[in-house]
Amino acid sequence: MRLTVFCLSVTALLSPLSRAQAPVFDVTPVQSSIRLNLNSSRPMTANFDKWTATLTFTSRDPTSAALDIEIQAASVHPTAGTKDDKLKSSDFLDVQQNPVIAFKSSNVVQTGKTTYDLVGTFTMRGVSKPATLSLVIAEQGTSSGYIQGIVPFERKQYGMTPNKKDDSGEIDLNLKVKQVSGPELLRKRFP
Repeated sequence: MRLTVFCLSVTALLSPLSRAQAPVFDVTPVQSSIRLNLNSSRPMTANFDKWTATLTFTSRDPTSAALDIEIQAASVHPTAGTKDDKLKSSDFLDVQQNPVIAFKSSNVVQTGKTTYDLVGTFTMRGVSKPATLSLVIAEQGTSSGYIQGIVPFERKQYGMTPNKKDDSGEIDLNLKVKQVSGPELLRKRFP
């Protein structure tokens, strides 16, 4: 009985310590943007005003990263020439039935000295497809980086009304990240 209590006590004490050994990063909304680009008879561009993104690490190894992004589809606002209602309608984002656009990483692959591919799943209008974003972490000794990526799509694959001339679109992500606590990431040598 004493051994069991001792083991539980040690486990409880060590768990917070192991979590403290992982770096903690925040996404800086002011320096970040998520954009929708649609090709049409005249191209449409819009920004998403409401979204959340979390970049977490389970250890000091950059390949332990996990990225989750949730975009509130109803927060879309065209940059010029298109009405909000058109993009929010069932012909496009269908925000009433599909309020969230998401990306969730499942694997991280180092591609260079400071670059990594975040491989995961992109979901829009209830349809999920594989997608890859890039993570760039600044040189050793600095505490910032960015996540960039373009997720291209064909409108008809996501249940949107296709355009006769061009059916393509993309979600363009540009997120600034900054380390706020924890130890520095340990980078592996890259050939």
